[in-house]
Amino acid sequence: MAGGELARDDGAVRAVASRMAEAAAQWLDGLDADQRRVATGPGPGDGPSDAERRRWFYTPTDHGGLTFHDQRPAQQRAAMRLVASGLSTPAYVTVATVIGLENVLDQAEGFVARFDRERGRDPGLYYLRVFGEPGERSTWGWRFGGHHVSLNNLVVDGAVVATTPCFLGANPAASPLLGGAVNRPLGRAEDLARDLVRSLPRDLAPRAVLLDRAPSDVVTANRTTVAPGDGEAEHSALAYRAEPRGVAAAELDAEQRELLRALLGTYLDRVPGEISPLRRYDDAALDAVHIAWAGPTEPGAPHYYRVQGPRLLIEWDNTQNGANHAHSVWRDPEVDFGLDVLARHRAAAHG
Repeated sequence: MAGGELARDDGAVRAVASRMAEAAAQWLDGLDADQRRVATGPGPGDGPSDAERRRWFYTPTDHGGLTFHDQRPAQQRAAMRLVASGLSTPAYVTVATVIGLENVLDQAEGFVARFDRERGRDPGLYYLRVFGEPGERSTWGWRFGGHHVSLNNLVVDGAVVATTPCFLGANPAASPLLGGAVNRPLGRAEDLARDLVRSLPRDLAPRAVLLDRAPSDVVTANRTTVAPGDGEAEHSALAYRAEPRGVAAAELDAEQRELLRALLGTYLDRVPGEISPLRRYDDAALDAVHIAWAGPTEPGAPHYYRVQGPRLLIEWDNTQNGANHAHSVWRDPEVDFGLDVLARHRAAAHG
């Protein structure tokens, strides 16, 4: 399962890890020695040597690894096969669309140079790195990231044990298509949350809306670990707390609970169905999930929301560029990057 919980020992779950290992090995085997040095990192652990694996970004900076620019077309294809192995088909399409939005953003900004690079908005600047040696019984992981994408995966003993942090963004969040259609890669993640909050009765709505204005970004940013008090200096009313704020699903009616469950699906179903934790959210588990909002609830206004429960933190903001620049992240505050599994694995090996 994602976020540090060991996956069940069944064929369907282990098949995901097997596909990842096969795709990673094929990609690495197709690289030359110089490429491979950039494309690989130390095997995962729970000590200082693992710091690079736990470094992640969602801004257009160096994410660490081998970029598309530094690969031939066949190597790029193999890289995308590895990326696809960790995603559901809808999530893979969304990731591919987010990467393509770099071309749209480049046009919107006037095709100007940025960030001291020859091309600032660049769909070739997405980075892939494998940590350790992929194999059926080895401990290894991989990371794919660039502007508005960060995917982090850990495999231990043939099972995918962590898939968080998982970040997707979109700039522009909405852009025109021919025939009057609109391209909104993350539109359902926005609309479902807004519909839910706007549906709340008068006694619940004030508890759900924590602040009348939205923060400029997700509160926990790209911190390696999430801790109580994160965001306190910038957003005291929205600072992260271990105890969820907002309204619990236990207080929602049946229709609202289905909206919340569908909203969870836009995040937890980013990974293949065999390892998605969405199946955990039966009625009892859903009761403990809270939703909170900041900013106006009218469409088009800058806004932020948080979905939080045991082993779950989701954050969304759409505030920048006239509320046309969205960020969304799914995390497990306790064990992002699978650190608990790595610690137990090391203890068992040396016990």
